[in-house]
Amino acid sequence: MSIIVGVSHRAARVVDPTIYPVDEKVGENSLHRWIVELLRPLVERWLRHRGVEAFVGADQFIYYRPHAPTERVSPDVYVLPGVRPNTHVSVWKTWERGIVPSFGLEVVSRYWEKDYVEAPERYAAAGIPELVVFDPWPDRHPDRVAWQHFRRIRNRPLTRVDVSGGDRMRVSALGCFLRAVGQGESLRLRVATGPRGDELFPTGE
Repeated sequence: MSIIVGVSHRAARVVDPTIYPVDEKVGENSLHRWIVELLRPLVERWLRHRGVEAFVGADQFIYYRPHAPTERVSPDVYVLPGVRPNTHVSVWKTWERGIVPSFGLEVVSRYWEKDYVEAPERYAAAGIPELVVFDPWPDRHPDRVAWQHFRRIRNRPLTRVDVSGGDRMRVSALGCFLRAVGQGESLRLRVATGPRGDELFPTGE
């Protein structure tokens, strides 16, 4: 089911002179990239397996306010419900088609304090109803944790509903678990199924 946000058809016909950057240089490390490169197509295959039409993207800007190019999120993996998987997406402007992502994943970078605080605030402002923040290095500081799960419940804003130091987290929007496998540079995120996420959904290989 698509998540619809208010949009004015009259406003949509007006030419917007605002420049919305497609990307920016980010000091992403190799582990971060490997996690995303495996997980994005896995989520895409999983949703197709379930008969769910959706576009699964990664590392692209989602703009949520017209004329405000700094008002954006850049999920490591995200899902656009009801959007065809073969849709060309350079950036996504939620007001153009009235659809916001149903889910976003943030893999914590070396600027972990910023990711912990700013990501939930920006996702809340964007109207995204479910966010998972995964920290590959929770042991590096006592205030860090492997998983944080945020959801919008009824009329409440995006709220942290679960925190876990375990190896998995259930994601309602995906209908599965995300599960950490491996250690160190071999750490990856996989799609896991079953009542407790014990079964790994196979990769394309």
